[in-house]
Amino acid sequence: MGGKSLCLGVLTVAVLLLAAASQGAEPPPSCEAVRKVFQLRRLGPLGGVPEFPRAGVDLQVCTSKNPTCCTKKMEERYQIAAKQDIQQVLQTSSATLKFLISHNAAAFQETFEVLIRLAENYTSTLFCNAYRSMAAEAAVHVQEFFTDVGLFLFGTDASTEEFVNRFFDTLFPVVYNHVINPGLTDISLEYAECLRAARRDIRPFGNIPKKAIGQMGGSLLPSRAFLQALNLGVEVINTTDHLRFSRECSRALLRMQYCPHCQGLTLSKPCLGYCLNIIRGCLADLAEVDLHWQGYIQALEELSGALSGVHSIEHVLLNFHSLVHDALVQARINGPEVSEQVNKICGPPVRKPKQSPGCSFDQNKDNQVLKMFSRDSEQTLTNRRKEFVRHLRPYRAFYGGLADQLCASELAAADGLPCWNGGDLVRSYTHRVVGSGIKAQSANPEVKVKGTDPVISQIIDKLKHVIQLLQGKSFPKYDKWDLQQTGSGGGVDEQISGDCDDEDGCGGSGSGEFKRVLKITDRMPDKMNLSDVKQIHQTNDGSTLDSTGAGCTAMADYMTFMLISLVIPFLSLW
Repeated sequence: MGGKSLCLGVLTVAVLLLAAASQGAEPPPSCEAVRKVFQLRRLGPLGGVPEFPRAGVDLQVCTSKNPTCCTKKMEERYQIAAKQDIQQVLQTSSATLKFLISHNAAAFQETFEVLIRLAENYTSTLFCNAYRSMAAEAAVHVQEFFTDVGLFLFGTDASTEEFVNRFFDTLFPVVYNHVINPGLTDISLEYAECLRAARRDIRPFGNIPKKAIGQMGGSLLPSRAFLQALNLGVEVINTTDHLRFSRECSRALLRMQYCPHCQGLTLSKPCLGYCLNIIRGCLADLAEVDLHWQGYIQALEELSGALSGVHSIEHVLLNFHSLVHDALVQARINGPEVSEQVNKICGPPVRKPKQSPGCSFDQNKDNQVLKMFSRDSEQTLTNRRKEFVRHLRPYRAFYGGLADQLCASELAAADGLPCWNGGDLVRSYTHRVVGSGIKAQSANPEVKVKGTDPVISQIIDKLKHVIQLLQGKSFPKYDKWDLQQTGSGGGVDEQISGDCDDEDGCGGSGSGEFKRVLKITDRMPDKMNLSDVKQIHQTNDGSTLDSTGAGCTAMADYMTFMLISLVIPFLSLW
């Protein structure tokens, strides 16, 4: 019984609307419905709304031969409301996309910061375990190096070659003093400066600095471009969410959304074709963004696929300590030849009273072991990048189809129902419907579009630039990020040899070959959360070794656990 009543009610409304459509928009007997909506929307003081229809001779947009419920002041209020409405619809339609990109940008930055801190920790621990006598001096240079890494990764205008070379330049005097030509006293500051300046000519570390430059450039440059691209994506959405509408567009929006109210048609919606003409005209600039937005997402996808294996930032950063270890071994092997070259360039060592402290880690800290969470599956940072791009892919045509989506799902009347055509309630819209984009608007019967907004042109230029960054075209030296140098300390399987023994407390090192595996584990149904990072050394016989060793292990594990614990809350990507 209730269902029949509902059907009867719907049928009655449809008949009344059809009757109104056949006779044109008749003036309402009173303006009560208009007053209620005006008050509900809080568009202005209710006293300014007429109680009964009146002549609308002062109206500029919502003109009509019939009496109207609108005044000039109301028209001005409606004008503001029409622009606010469309901006609200734009922001709602892009909210999920904006959330996806902005939260991933923040989460990936947090993850990179953790990786940098972990890599610094591993490198400092290497010196503490294997080269304790120079650990304190080396720690200063290690900290400066990873500070440079972070500054570069997050946008500072610098060169990977410059700060990698600077690290090995400043490390050479320390290595010379403690490994190549150790003595009971330290070398003088002047002599150390001479060694620093001569490092690139003497080449005590062989080709290790060159490999480090290649690996850092091949991982940091694309990772930096990835972060910049995500930040630009948010900027694009923020710009298009607050699009500036022309006077012609504003008047068209008013005519479409609120002029029916003046005739008492507060529940009517625009015809689909009428809506498409107006919204395609008002959003013509956004349609011009479409091609470049598609290229942006495609470039992100391609870069995400390339950032894996030995070129991934997690692999390069978390294995940098192995590269440093190989450099120190190389310096020891080349010791006699290096000393001879140093004597020619800087003369015999000039020494001063020994001041070098030993390892300065606080050994009284509780041995907080890195806790691992049990998860069903393992997800690397590379997989998380790909997962993000997978969620982003459906938005490739977002700007190209935005006007159609807004009209079909939000603004226009459903098929078969009477609709507003800009002047009357009709059965269908009879004017031509134009396509999307600036050029197509020359034939638009509802809106005149003059040209591209300079702000949108600027956004398009930025998209073009970031696409070049993502493709590696702005960095000829690392074109397409095609870096194949792996070498010692750079590959997955590494042969490590050195002077660390059990007395130094350097567990897990030696001549045995091992594989470093970065584990980032988490249960991930719909979210991408970096829960943990752990490095495992796997020997040839299948056993595993803890690479952090004794001595510094307590502090290293404590720092690692604390870093990951702090960052976990920030890594809820959606």
